[in-house]
Order: sequence, then C-alpha cells, then structure tokens
Amino acid sequence: MSFVGTWSYRSLINNPDLSADFSSLEFGQGTLVLTEVAPGRIGGTIGGPGWSLELTGAARMGDPVELKFIGKGEVAGEPWAYSYRGYLVPNWPNGVDQRDAIVGSIVRDVAHSHGTATAGYVASWYAVRQ
Repeated sequence: MSFVGTWSYRSLINNPDLSADFSSLEFGQGTLVLTEVAPGRIGGTIGGPGWSLELTGAARMGDPVELKFIGKGEVAGEPWAYSYRGYLVPNWPNGVDQRDAIVGSIVRDVAHSHGTATAGYVASWYAVRQ
C-alpha cells in the first residue's frame, strides 16, 4: 500500500492569526509508522520522546487515499486517545524533489495531563515519508 512506511509527523494548532510566531503553532511531532495488517486495515505506532501510541484503523482507496486511525496508549500513567483522518497527497506530474506526504486533522478523544489537555480539541497534521 502507498501509505505503508515510516513518516516524519508534525501537528499544528489551527490559529488563523498570521502574526502568530510559527513556533507557537506546534501541537506535536514524532515518528509515524504505518503498516497494513490486513487488506485495508492499518496498524502501527506514533510517538516521540516520552510518548507512544498504538494505531488501529482503515484505509480507503481512492483519489486521494483516505486513512482513518485511532492512536491509544498510556503516557505518564494516563490514558491517551486520538483519532486521525488523513489523505495521501497526489504527486504532481511536474513536481521536482517531491516527497510523499499525508495531510489531515486530529481530535483528542480523551482528556489527559490532569485535565489541561481537553477532549475534543482539533488540530491539523501532516507527515512526510522518511
């Protein structure tokens, strides 16, 4: 499958203020590893220093390929759960030095960090194939 592999993952806060410093938009970053555990079924992991989530979900072939998966794990003694939806970006026929990319959004399913990370929060994400 075209999404299988290791990806550099970044997520961003959806702040429309163009005067905001770009570094203030960081929501998360890490390594995304996607596998195909069965036809159309996604597995893998996402994580970085101090956190890791196990992924389960599905892929739908199309133009573009749609990915939906949930990441769950325990981080610092608390349950974390996030839902991801992403789309494999089609290649440009005249693209130069183009890398495979996935773009999408993420929602926090379960509050964590003693309630300071609220459930329902939505951010945008993208991943670039390593």
